[in-house]
Amino acid sequence: MGRPALSRRQALTAMGGAAAAGAAGCAAPRTADAGRTRLRYWHLFGGGDGITMLAMLDAFRAEHPDVALEAATLQWGPPYYTKLAMAGAGGRAPEVAVLHLARLAGFAPGRLLDPFDLDLLAEHGVREADFPPGIWRRGAVGGRQYAVPLDTHPMVLFYNTEVCAKAGLLAPDGTLEPLDGADRFTAALRAVRDVTGRPALVTETLGSDCIGPWRLFSTLYSQLGGAVLGPDGTTLALDDAKALTVLEYMRALVEQGLAVRRVDYPGAVGVFSNGATGFYLNGEWEISSFLATGVPFSVTRVPGLFGRPTAQADCHAFVLPHQDRRGGPPDEAAHAFVAWMLRHTVEWAKGGHVPAYLPTLRRPDYLALSPQSAYRSVVDDVALDEPAWFAGSASVMWIELGAVFSGVLTGSRTPRNALAEAKARLRALLDTPNPLGGTR
Repeated sequence: MGRPALSRRQALTAMGGAAAAGAAGCAAPRTADAGRTRLRYWHLFGGGDGITMLAMLDAFRAEHPDVALEAATLQWGPPYYTKLAMAGAGGRAPEVAVLHLARLAGFAPGRLLDPFDLDLLAEHGVREADFPPGIWRRGAVGGRQYAVPLDTHPMVLFYNTEVCAKAGLLAPDGTLEPLDGADRFTAALRAVRDVTGRPALVTETLGSDCIGPWRLFSTLYSQLGGAVLGPDGTTLALDDAKALTVLEYMRALVEQGLAVRRVDYPGAVGVFSNGATGFYLNGEWEISSFLATGVPFSVTRVPGLFGRPTAQADCHAFVLPHQDRRGGPPDEAAHAFVAWMLRHTVEWAKGGHVPAYLPTLRRPDYLALSPQSAYRSVVDDVALDEPAWFAGSASVMWIELGAVFSGVLTGSRTPRNALAEAKARLRALLDTPNPLGGTR
């Protein structure tokens, strides 16, 4: 998910979770007292995600009285990954944790992470065939499965239903008319601007650790079939012509007054919440925010402006941090826990994420979720970063390229200048050894 702003209560919860996790990481796995199996779980879900996760954990506890589940919420971003790496390096980590899938390649699978026992997962009803092939394959390294995907969280298009109705952009069923093609999408933005008298589109363009411009670039660049890195994440593959097509389109949106030029992440949420614009581009996790404000809205996939409607994304995934003595009841409980969570992802989907467990996408109670189920087909068209230690959610690549492409939107860089700077920064990252000791 994105970088949520923590309330004081959420910050205290994160600090308390980190302290609890630190204590949990100091003890070797063991069977809990009174015949209960101890299961330690680390995650980074705060805000609405955190509330949903806590409810799911309580439901698991109620159904598994023989398991003593100890869950710790750690601070989102680099602090989480630093702590998880340290725990895995010491071999005294929790039994199960959450990892962003695009970060797996650089997380030293086999040293910091242990592989899943696929036969044990199958005993609990979870198999490879239950996941989109592309997402499942990203969890495998060297023929072993080190990550099991929980969801995908792609960039999506939020739209104000009242504004879009006035602009004549809604179909008879109240959904947004197809807006595929850059010209058609641009025409829709002009129609909305004619209604509101303001820029029709808002998305994050600036701020500390701003990643919105990178995510927008990645979405549109992937639609052209472009790759940033080679398939193994060790070479630069940025295509100048395709990159310039996207960067020039991004610049045109703000220069023509169709998109808000200068706005940070909270500001972009506020602009859409206040009904001041027709469209908002961001991750689907902001559904919870807009449901709370009462703004009339729905969500759809990002249109295919330059071809296939792919969208920048990452996936939350379950991993098994390395333990020197992994096995026995705690490891069996970890596999049972992962399988149970996957089978109950209708609850998780309410916050906006698209379940990676395909049987969920066919369930009537999931299909009844609106607008969450409206963009479920994107699960087959997500564009994850190529595997590299510096890629993936909360990564240095996102922050570095977010800062570069921010200049295209705010007007401080030309597209050609941004492209040259992006390539220079990527080359520097490729020349930097993986600090976690992985091979990429």
